[in-house]
Amino acid sequence: MTLEATATILAELEEYLKKNALTLTQFARHSQLHSGTLSNIVHGHRPIAMVQLDRITLAMGHEEGFFYDLYIDNYIIDNSSDWRRIGPALLRCADLNKLDSIRRIARHIMDNLMYAPLLFDTAEELFRNEKLNAAAAIYEIVAEAEKYQHSERLALCQYRLFTISLGDDQDRNLWAASRFEPYVERLDEVDQLDALKELANTYRSLQRWDRVDEFASTMGHKARIQYEMLDRSGRRAADTAKRPSRPLFFYVAYSDLLRGNVCDELGDYEGALGYKYTYADLSWVKEQGEEVDHWIKLFQEWAVANIYITKLLSGDTTVIEKYVSYIDKHQDELVMGLLFILKTANKYNHNIDQTLEHYKLELEEILNELVKGRYSRNLAMDRQATLMYELAFYYLHKGENDKGFDFLLKSLKKFQQINSEKYILESVTLFERFRRVASLEIQEQYQNLLLGGVSYEEKGSRTSNCF
Repeated sequence: MTLEATATILAELEEYLKKNALTLTQFARHSQLHSGTLSNIVHGHRPIAMVQLDRITLAMGHEEGFFYDLYIDNYIIDNSSDWRRIGPALLRCADLNKLDSIRRIARHIMDNLMYAPLLFDTAEELFRNEKLNAAAAIYEIVAEAEKYQHSERLALCQYRLFTISLGDDQDRNLWAASRFEPYVERLDEVDQLDALKELANTYRSLQRWDRVDEFASTMGHKARIQYEMLDRSGRRAADTAKRPSRPLFFYVAYSDLLRGNVCDELGDYEGALGYKYTYADLSWVKEQGEEVDHWIKLFQEWAVANIYITKLLSGDTTVIEKYVSYIDKHQDELVMGLLFILKTANKYNHNIDQTLEHYKLELEEILNELVKGRYSRNLAMDRQATLMYELAFYYLHKGENDKGFDFLLKSLKKFQQINSEKYILESVTLFERFRRVASLEIQEQYQNLLLGGVSYEEKGSRTSNCF
């Protein structure tokens, strides 16, 4: 097999040389290889290195990676597994996104678990360089080979796979979070904080409030323990210790922020205010530096905004003007602010036409572009879609049916894109409640969205297709 694979590559090279009447010396110059090196390769005295293979391939006029499958057969699968060839081969396959080739190499060498650390380090390098598909292909194979080892490396593989898997599809996000959960406790105690934060944020976008509260509570508990240890051990010892991605106090305060959010969603407004007043006061923080000051300032700003939100949700609509004034000075809060103002108006049948007119231009921008701000993409998409739904609810109940159905169809399409079953059902329920006042054209557009087929944008509807 080795000779056949080698002969195949060399036969093509020899055919190329004959066809173009080139000597080895001429081809060596053309391929930027030393003539002696090329001669040794051709005569089988030395293996081909990846950089040499790439130069030969390019000089022969083939696309990059043309000989990679034969290279894997010849020098890795049917030869000794030398990391000096395996490592560069994995990196070049990653450069070209040749995932099947990466999997072939990784599966072959993982028959010997001694390669697990080297493979994992390669995946980490690819992850840092944002070659996520290639990294995931390796993480999957390392994790499968070590599934009975209960190692921290296995947990890190699962953590990376979780973060790589997160996207627009909420069902996929739920699957990724559920798969990762059992591995959190196996991570290093520092990595656990970021992992718990990511799990809580994912379940937050899924509106699984019981899970948000569970992971936020665990994160806060672990962060408080680490903070007490940091305080006792002193600043110098901490300088060389492994650190999470944010200052340590962040995880304590963020736990309170998330749990306050949960209380809002469950209607426990007294409990929500308790958490929000807690993270508004961060005088206990002993960490120092620009990053610490940055996060303290943000938490204090968020506390002000979120206290307004809780009061709004509890029915105190007298704070709308103050909240609008706050939003005007903190545009990052605009999406969340409008969303909660709308939720309050819909819950208590409050007229907010003046507020919506005040933010007319900003609303158009939010609804036509994905404004991420400090939020992840999937959370930002969920917020955008929910904002459309609340606008639909508001206008339909006011009798402004054209606006209401326009926003409802947009929100339904957006919820389908992120596969949010809960809100797809709520959108359908809202439409059916007002179907009697929907025109035949609107009903046809609605059916197209539910059943597939030609979308209403393609049929020339005035409804925007930006969503």
